[in-house]
Amino acid sequence: MICGPGENAGVIDIGDGQAAIFKMESHNHPSYIEPYQGAATGVGGILRDVFTMGARPMANANALRFGRPEHPKMKHLVQGVVAGIGGYGNCVGVPTVAGETNFHPAYDGNILVNAMTVGVADQDKIFYSAATGLGNPIVYVGSKTGRDGIHGATMASADFGEDADAKRPTVQVGDPFTEKLLIEACLELMATDAIVAIQDMGAAGLTSSSVEMASKGGAGIRLDMNKVPCREEGMTPYEMMLSESQERMLMVLQPGKEAMAEAIFRKWELDFAVIGEVTDTGHMVLEFNGEVVCDIPLAPLADEAPLYDRPYLSKEEYKAWAGVKPLGELPATDDVAADLLTLMASPDLASRGWIAEQYDSQVGADTLQTGGDAGVVRVHGTGKALAITTDCTPRYVFADPYEGGKQAIAEAYRNLCAVGARPLAVTNCLNFANPQRPEIMAQIVHALDGMGDACRALDFPIVSGNVSLYNESKATGGGSAILPTPAIGGVGIITDLSKMMTMHFKQAGDAIYLVGPEFWAKPDPTRSHLASRCGCGWSRGWRRAAPRRPISWSSARQAKSSTN
Repeated sequence: MICGPGENAGVIDIGDGQAAIFKMESHNHPSYIEPYQGAATGVGGILRDVFTMGARPMANANALRFGRPEHPKMKHLVQGVVAGIGGYGNCVGVPTVAGETNFHPAYDGNILVNAMTVGVADQDKIFYSAATGLGNPIVYVGSKTGRDGIHGATMASADFGEDADAKRPTVQVGDPFTEKLLIEACLELMATDAIVAIQDMGAAGLTSSSVEMASKGGAGIRLDMNKVPCREEGMTPYEMMLSESQERMLMVLQPGKEAMAEAIFRKWELDFAVIGEVTDTGHMVLEFNGEVVCDIPLAPLADEAPLYDRPYLSKEEYKAWAGVKPLGELPATDDVAADLLTLMASPDLASRGWIAEQYDSQVGADTLQTGGDAGVVRVHGTGKALAITTDCTPRYVFADPYEGGKQAIAEAYRNLCAVGARPLAVTNCLNFANPQRPEIMAQIVHALDGMGDACRALDFPIVSGNVSLYNESKATGGGSAILPTPAIGGVGIITDLSKMMTMHFKQAGDAIYLVGPEFWAKPDPTRSHLASRCGCGWSRGWRRAAPRRPISWSSARQAKSSTN
C-alpha cells in the first residue's frame, strides 16, 4: 500500500515503478431522483477522484441494486441508470469491465448506484490534495459554475419522503466530453512540476474541496468569489460555494507557473482562473465585491468535526430483531424440479446481457476479459494486467452482519483468484439506512467487524472507500430501510498475462473438480437465495442442491451460471 484512506483514492504498488489508484463511491439518492444524470455524474465523479491523483483511468465497474421489476417506477429507474452509466463511460473513453446487478423489494424506494474506477500512474507522479505554501495561487479549472446540484450533499444525507421528485434540481448535470478534455489537460499539467496540490470539486463543490485542501495542509485559504467562472447571471457567493456543477477541479500551483498552466487548459478549451491564495490563518475567507462575506475557522469543519458514538444492538439482540429462523424451522423439500423453477423465475438469476451490452467494455483495446469472475484489463504497454471485481450479498449481511461482512470480502478475494490474479487490495461503498436506529447501527458495526477480520486474515487491505447512509424511503410504494449493502471492490494483479484464467469449459473429457472445505456435512450459516424465494421471510439455511455461487453480470453475451 502506498496511500490508504484519507485521500481522493487508494494507491497500491503493482511493480515496475507503477501504481494502481482506485476507489468506489455512491450516487444513490441522485440516481433515484433523476436516474440518467444521477448515474452519469456518479461515473464522472469517481473518474475525477482517480485522475486527480495522477492516474489515467483504465477501467470502470459498478454495483447496482434495484427494487422489484414489477414496481411501477423500477423500469424507468433501471433504464435511466444503465443509460447514464453507459452514456458517460462510453463517451469519456473508459471501458466498463465488471459489475453486478440485483433486485429486492427493500430497494423499491431507494436504489443503490455504486461506481468504481481503476487507474494506473507512475509512483513518482502521484498527486495529493494538501494545500501548502504561503501565498501559493489557488486555481479553478474545468467547466463554469452554475446553480445545478446546490444542496446535493445534504439531499444525499436524508431519507426520502413523498417530495422526492421535488429534489430534482439538486441533481448535477454531467458532460463526458468536457470530462475527457479535463482528464487530458490535468495529465498534461501533471507531467510538469507546477502542481502543489489538486482536488476534485465533488459534494458541496468549492466548499468541500477548499476546506479539505486547506485542512490537510494545516493552512488557510482566501478566495475572491468575483473571479469564479460562472455560467449564470447574478450568482451569490453562497450559490458558488455550494454548486455541484460537474467537471471542475481546484489546484494549488507553484508561484510563477500560472501562465504555463493556463496555456494548457486554454488549449483544451477549458476555463482557468486564479481565484485565491493559500494563507496561514487557519480560516476560510471569502471576498465578494470588495467585502469580506465569510471568515470562519476551518478546524470545526474538518479535523474537529463531531464524532458520534451511536447505540447499537449486540449480535444476539440483532438476531432476535431480524427474526432469523433456526435451520430446523426451514421448509424441507425433495422437489428439485420445483426448486429449479423457483430459481429460474428470479430476476437475480436472469441474464444481465441487456445491461452489459450498453457499456463499451473494449474501448482502449486493453480489455482482456469480461464475463468471468472478474474483469481483466492489461496495464498498457506491459505484460501484466489488473483484475477488478465488485461483490456483496446483502441478504447475507441482513441475516448475520458479521458473517455477511466477512463473506463479501472473501467473495471478492475468490473472484480475483479465479481469473489467475493475486488479490492486492479493497475499496468499498458502505450503503446502510438510518444509523440513528440501533438495529441499523448494529448492521454497520458488525459488518465492519466482519470485513476487518476477513481483510486481516487474507492480507487484503482496504485502501479507500465511501459511506452512504440514510438509504430508506417513506414514499408511497417504497419500502423503508434498504438491506445492509457493504459493496466491495477488489483489485488484483496478474503479472504474466499467459497465466490468466477463464471460467468456461474448454473441451469434452476434461475432469471437473470441486475444491474447498468439506461444506457438504454442515449447514451454510447464511441465508440462501432459494429460501428467500420460497417465502421463508428472512430465513437463512442450506438447501440440498449444489452450493450457491453468487451471480453478477459482466458479459455482454452470457450471464454467469448459478446454482443453489
